[in-house]
Amino acid sequence: MEEQDSKQLTVTIAGRPYPLKIKANDEPVIRQIVKEVNEKVNKFQLAYANREKQDCLAMALLAYAVDLHKATSQTTASSPAISEKLSRIESLIDEAMP
Repeated sequence: MEEQDSKQLTVTIAGRPYPLKIKANDEPVIRQIVKEVNEKVNKFQLAYANREKQDCLAMALLAYAVDLHKATSQTTASSPAISEKLSRIESLIDEAMP
């Protein structure tokens, strides 16, 4: 990733900050994903009040993995364009992780 195209960003997921190095034009997508992840974690926290936040985060991750797997399986054969977009999202997440 070139320095001029990269940007430092700190996101908060489940109450914990995570510093990321991202492509500047990926910021809106990453912020939206972070918002959705936090909403899903909060939903699990409300549904399972006796569980720790880490458990809710793991359940949110599993829910996303299941959704991604289903979407990838369904779209790979029927729509290569959607499959490419899903692959791009996966790449963005991989790139953002330190």
